[in-house]
Amino acid sequence: MHRFLLLFLFLFPGQFFAQEASVERVEPPFWWIGFQHTDLQLLVYGKNISSAAVSINYPGVSLVKAHKVESPNYLFLDLVISKNASPGTAVINFKIKGKTIATWSYELKARKAGSAQRNGFSSHDVVYLLMPDRFSNGDTANDTIPGMAEQLNRSNQDGRHGGDLAGIINHVDYLKDLGITALWVNPILENNQAIYSYHGYSTTDYYRVDPRFGNNETYLKLSDALHQKGIKLIQDMIFNHCGGGHWWMKDLPSKDWVNQWPEFTRTNYRAGTFTDPYASQSDSNLFVRGWFDKTMPDLNQTNPFLKNYLIQNSIWWIEYADLDGIRQDTYPYPFKEMMAEWGNRVTREYPQFNIVGECWLNYPASVAYWQKGSKNKDGYVSSLPAVFDFPLFDALQKAFNESDGWSTGITRIYEILAQDFSYPNPDNIMVFADNHDVNRYLDVVNNDIRKLKMALACVLTTRGIPEIYYGTEILMTTGADKGDGSKRKDFPGGWPGDERDAFTAEGRTTAESDMYLYTRKLIHWRDTNEVIHTGKFRHFIPADGIYVYFRYSPKATVMVVMNNNESTKTIETKRYNEFLSKFTSGFEVISGIPVNNLATLTIPGKSAIIINLK
Repeated sequence: MHRFLLLFLFLFPGQFFAQEASVERVEPPFWWIGFQHTDLQLLVYGKNISSAAVSINYPGVSLVKAHKVESPNYLFLDLVISKNASPGTAVINFKIKGKTIATWSYELKARKAGSAQRNGFSSHDVVYLLMPDRFSNGDTANDTIPGMAEQLNRSNQDGRHGGDLAGIINHVDYLKDLGITALWVNPILENNQAIYSYHGYSTTDYYRVDPRFGNNETYLKLSDALHQKGIKLIQDMIFNHCGGGHWWMKDLPSKDWVNQWPEFTRTNYRAGTFTDPYASQSDSNLFVRGWFDKTMPDLNQTNPFLKNYLIQNSIWWIEYADLDGIRQDTYPYPFKEMMAEWGNRVTREYPQFNIVGECWLNYPASVAYWQKGSKNKDGYVSSLPAVFDFPLFDALQKAFNESDGWSTGITRIYEILAQDFSYPNPDNIMVFADNHDVNRYLDVVNNDIRKLKMALACVLTTRGIPEIYYGTEILMTTGADKGDGSKRKDFPGGWPGDERDAFTAEGRTTAESDMYLYTRKLIHWRDTNEVIHTGKFRHFIPADGIYVYFRYSPKATVMVVMNNNESTKTIETKRYNEFLSKFTSGFEVISGIPVNNLATLTIPGKSAIIINLK
């Protein structure tokens, strides 16, 4: 029998493959007409599909080329979709030796009216960051999904806890009440990994919401629920790596789909090698080609098919889910030329869209290298509109714990802001005191709520786009072991059976209520004060632990005074007369108390006062 089969394969190879070839998936799963970029590249996957001849017969759609790669189970189809094409279903035919072995119905949708003109997040917004697995469990039916590698285990701080998209939908009113205008949700795509899948940063399917969070339709419901309340949606994306459990890792299109090494080789995490004019080639190569972790294969964005795949995936999600922004993880780690092309493609389709990149570097000049408009000496032209202000984050981590000196204490904040000349657009920088990757700010300042309030006052009144990490408003802290899971604890009240519900006033302690009301009042005030969104910034060198800055425009002026001393300070204000000489009074934003004498100001220890000048 074996010899007969070999003879059959030799004499009739076409008949064998005609029987065995198949189409299992096509990505993107559908597309839209009317994009500026009329080219579309489809990834077709199925057993021996590269043996097939492909044809499409649909008005306005042309098949330009079918690319074969190393694996016989892939085809990449180059299509051109005319701007005059009509919505409908194009049938893709796959034939071997003239025999149809598969057909695929490919839908072309009409774009929503005004899709290209959507406004991205900006300095007008206050962004709230949450991790869906740890915010609220709104649908217990998806806690355990058969076939997923990791199941529910809320007792494990690094396991799946059951939070989901339905839980976020259930608490959109909470976000609205707090004053939030944009929501950044940590990754929601499938992470079918054996361990640590809860955080979402090991994607295993780029077109599927993780079923433990819900499904793609649930994500659309979240987007709609947010937009009905005037809240924007920012999607977290990862281009540097995928998860080791991704379906293509069992059958790569080509060896160079991921960065290959003779043995596991970790990145050196030195993002500065791309801006360092003296960096060795080996250091730079290890940074960009090394793997982030053993379970996170490092993607090779110089592969032209992978590049197109990732770019199209972003555009697909923007259009599909009505996104208002993208947060791009580990932005400097992928090949930077591809990232520049990606940004240009996205903003070509959505000119007012915003993207913020995680450029975790310590110095403003290093971060500014990646922002669009930077005049980089090496000639690199970035297309990234916004960056995270990690230098200011670092200053906030230290400033209120230190006594004030020439370069310590509150002077750290002053010195970082004094380097804003590095940035092409300082207003399009995301400002934060903590996030999902670091210990919560309250732990950093040794549970001193006064210092937390000072940090929030700074974040919400300085230039840029403020971001608040979920639970900060109710004094959430990091666990004792300081592990990643403990930085992302469950929001109290988000799970059926929780002892208390901190989403409600009744479920908060006295201290939590005070913090919530402080945060809420400051955010709502900011939401309605244009001078904080777009006004100019001017500050004075800190003296005796007092730091003063102004936000001003032709219509309004706000004075912020920070006292980093333990004791109350009364200051004479004639030093600030270049601003104060125009005003005779004001009111303090948090307390609402009138300020009738601007000649002297009294500021309690470890506090900030914010004065609307009149």
